[in-house]
Amino acid sequence: MKKAIVVVLILTLVFIGFVKVGEQPSNDNYMNSELNKIEHYLVHRDSLNTEVSKVAVAWHLDHSLKVINGIFDRLQASDPKKYKKKFNAPRLFSFTFGFIPRGRAQSPKSVLPPDTINTGDIVEQLVLARDKMVGLQALDEKSNFKHPVFDRLNKKQAKRFIEIHTRHHLKIVNDILKE
Repeated sequence: MKKAIVVVLILTLVFIGFVKVGEQPSNDNYMNSELNKIEHYLVHRDSLNTEVSKVAVAWHLDHSLKVINGIFDRLQASDPKKYKKKFNAPRLFSFTFGFIPRGRAQSPKSVLPPDTINTGDIVEQLVLARDKMVGLQALDEKSNFKHPVFDRLNKKQAKRFIEIHTRHHLKIVNDILKE
């Protein structure tokens, strides 16, 4: 019995360690690489592989940038005094493992690309995203926004979500281009 309790305690401590590591966004330049990849993939904007995704590369790039820019705008407009921390199991899973399952969630209309996606619009959003990622550092730690699945995210959690979400779509783009 004592051995089982010790094993459970050790596993709990290991799990908590993974959660703490998983919640940490990377360094302050964590999005530079991802934004550079978005820029690089622009030349493949019309590539499509329906076995991987129903939409072309441009959709994933545009959507990713709309999410980045939209989250920053919501964080900036938020009232940090109203932030309240709450437990959320899907957020814990996704943030711990840095993973969003494919084809599970429905994107809010505000971050859906238009029917016709212009390269110039993607480039403009990319410039904005780079500026906003720099501006993110100056926001209050309790700046927050409400995510449809992960509930209320503070600045640190929002940074982690932006990182995971962008990498999720870049993986899809990479898989579209593999074929």
